[in-house]
Amino acid sequence: MAELIRGIREDVVAANLERIGSQIESARARSPRGRAGVRLLAATKYVAPQELPVLARAGVTLVGENRAQDLQQKCAAHGELFEWHFIGQLQSRKVKAILPHVAMIHSVASESALAELTARRALAREGLRILVEVNVSGESGKAGIEPERLDAYIARSAFPVAGLMTMPPLAADPAQSRGCFAALRRLADERGLEHLSMGTSQDYTVAVEEGATIVRIGTLLYTPAPPEI
Repeated sequence: MAELIRGIREDVVAANLERIGSQIESARARSPRGRAGVRLLAATKYVAPQELPVLARAGVTLVGENRAQDLQQKCAAHGELFEWHFIGQLQSRKVKAILPHVAMIHSVASESALAELTARRALAREGLRILVEVNVSGESGKAGIEPERLDAYIARSAFPVAGLMTMPPLAADPAQSRGCFAALRRLADERGLEHLSMGTSQDYTVAVEEGATIVRIGTLLYTPAPPEI
């Protein structure tokens, strides 16, 4: 397990927010597919709970957690500081622990999770929306609904489906993810879905160019930017 990030500096996060925000806006502006109002989600999987107030003071408003237990712990201590999303693999046995805390779940991708969401919907916060994770790359064993199953899957959801999410294959060149992002955007557009959660620290500008509305940024947000040469 990776070591938790501690000693985060408010000034570093604030500067990174400004820098990344500017890059997001530039990517959106130069692409006809870019969408207004792209949100930066701070992925806090490896952020120690005591560091969360630093993020809030720096200007972070939206965070995403990967594990149900960490979500519960962090919300108990700092739940009022942020809008909380769940971005990790959604296991059906963890649904009841997640629902009371989040405004959005990004990773609904199995029949068992969909059934558990229906069974436990009374536990959800008012206004909860979900994103369906789609395996647009067709990778064997990868989480996500196949595109040809998407309509039937959405129709069975007990919660409003606000959009789609994907994780492209690992790639050294961010441009290699463009095809996956474009495919997800087309699936969303064909169904009139608003949100696209796609793009991480490695490829967020490409994702924004292809229509992302939420980008998930982790370590890049918490560490000093390298000096410009």
